[in-house]
Amino acid sequence: MRTVRVARVYDDPSPEDGTRVLVDRLWPRGLRKELAKVDIWCRSVSPSTELRVWYGHDPERFEEFAERYRAELADPERQAALRGLLETDGTVTLLTATKSLDISQAAVLADVLRSMS
Repeated sequence: MRTVRVARVYDDPSPEDGTRVLVDRLWPRGLRKELAKVDIWCRSVSPSTELRVWYGHDPERFEEFAERYRAELADPERQAALRGLLETDGTVTLLTATKSLDISQAAVLADVLRSMS
C-alpha cells in the first residue's frame, strides 16, 4: 500500500514527504509560492466552495462534511485527479493550511487515497 501523509503547508518539509501536494482550493494566506516547497497544487480534489464554507472547520460538522466530501470525490473528473495522485512515485504528502489536520479535507482525502491503493 502507498504511504499517504498529511501535513500543514506552513511546516518545514521533511525528507519523508515524498511528493508534496497542496490540496486546498485557495492558496494559503501569507505563503509565497516560490518558498512553498509544493510539488503539485491539485485544486481539483479540494471540496467545493459551498461545502468548504458550510463546514467552516466546525468539529461538530466533520462527520457530515466527510460524507458530503466523499460524495463530491466520486465525480469522474475528481476520480481521474485522484488516480493521477496515486501514479506518483513513493510517498505522497497532502498539504493543507488547516490547523486541525485530523478534521481537515486532507485527512478525508488521505483515507480515500489509501482505500484506492
